[in-house]
Amino acid sequence: MIEIAKMVVVTILLSLGSFFLITGALGIVRFPDTYSRMHAAGKCDTLGLSLMLIGFIIYQGADLISVKLLMIVLFVFFTGPVAVNAIIRAALTTGHKMWTVEGWREWKKEWKEGNKGEISDPSG
Repeated sequence: MIEIAKMVVVTILLSLGSFFLITGALGIVRFPDTYSRMHAAGKCDTLGLSLMLIGFIIYQGADLISVKLLMIVLFVFFTGPVAVNAIIRAALTTGHKMWTVEGWREWKKEWKEGNKGEISDPSG
């Protein structure tokens, strides 16, 4: 009975971790500027990887491999947000502009002119 409960918990953690990693990847692809992409990458990747590694720790049981996995979780938990912060600071210092409503309107206008009615409007 305990093995079944353990497998259910591991499956849930691995599924949630995979969901967050896929969501973060979609956020990197879909978001318009560097800042929102890094937000998606930083939050989802740290949480997704941590959940998956915790699932692996529970599956493995108490041994040296679990301790190593726990160290990896702590390393990712502390260094992931720091790395994202460093990348965002670098983007700010080099002058990357944030996406604005005016930028959206300008892109939409350019998109309509470029397609000349061949494809429907992307905003619906």
